[in-house]
Amino acid sequence: MNGIYKWGKSTFLNDRGLRLAGLLYTGPDPGTIVIVCHGFTGSKEGGGKAVAMAMAEELGMRGYSTLLFDFSGSGESEGSFADISLSGHINDVKCSVNYCHDLGFRTIIIVGRSFGGTAVLCHGGTDKRVSGVSCWSAPAEPFKLFSERLKDNPASESDLVPLPGQKGTVLVKKSFFADLKNHNVTHCASLVSPRPLLVVHGKADDVVPLSNADNIYNAAKDPKSINIILGADHQFNGHYQEVWQTFFNWLAAHFPV
Repeated sequence: MNGIYKWGKSTFLNDRGLRLAGLLYTGPDPGTIVIVCHGFTGSKEGGGKAVAMAMAEELGMRGYSTLLFDFSGSGESEGSFADISLSGHINDVKCSVNYCHDLGFRTIIIVGRSFGGTAVLCHGGTDKRVSGVSCWSAPAEPFKLFSERLKDNPASESDLVPLPGQKGTVLVKKSFFADLKNHNVTHCASLVSPRPLLVVHGKADDVVPLSNADNIYNAAKDPKSINIILGADHQFNGHYQEVWQTFFNWLAAHFPV
C-alpha cells in the first residue's frame, strides 16, 4: 500500500491572507486524512520524531493520508512569529480543515503536539467536519503556563516580550497573553463528544505538567482515551514509537480503513 502514496508540496491561505506551507502524503483516492499540527516553535517536518514525516509514511502504510503544515510565522509559512496567538493557530487549523475538505476528504482527524495540541482541542470542539481529535503534551491552561515563564523577566514598555523556551528565547507580542485568556481549553475538550478524543502525555514532562492531561481528559465526554507514557518527556524522546502505536491503535479502533 505504501507504494501508491506520494509526497507533494501544498499551500493554502488562512483568513488573514497568509500563505501556509504544507506537505501532503496521499494515495490515489481521498479517504481518511490526518492533519498534524506542530508545537510552539516547531515546524511541519517535526522537530521531535513524534510528529516527523516518518509518522506520515507509517500512516500511509496503514491506509491514511496526512497533511503536515506550518502555522503562520513558523517554518515556510508566511507571517511573523512575533504575531503568534492561540486564536491565530485555531484559525490556521480551521483553514487546514477547509483545505482537506475541498480536496474531497470527508473523514478528517486533527492531531497536535504541545501548543498545537491546544489549538486542535479548541478548534475540534466546534467544527463538526472534524471526525476525531488527538492532543499530545497539550497545555490545558496555556495562560498560566506561559505566564510562569515570565517571572524572571522585568516588565518592559516594549510591545515585544522575550519568552524563554526549550529552543532559546523568542519574542512575542503582549497581545499573545491577552489572547490566551479568551480560550477555555477544557470546555472545548468537553465539546468534542460524541466524536472520539485521544489524550497522550509523557509522565516525565517537565514543560507541561501531567495535570494538564488529566484536566483535559476529565473535562471530556465519551468516547475518550488517555495514555500516559512512562518515562517520556515533553518531546517523547526515546518513546515516539509508543506514541505512534497508541495513535495507530486509536485510529484503527475508531476510523478503520
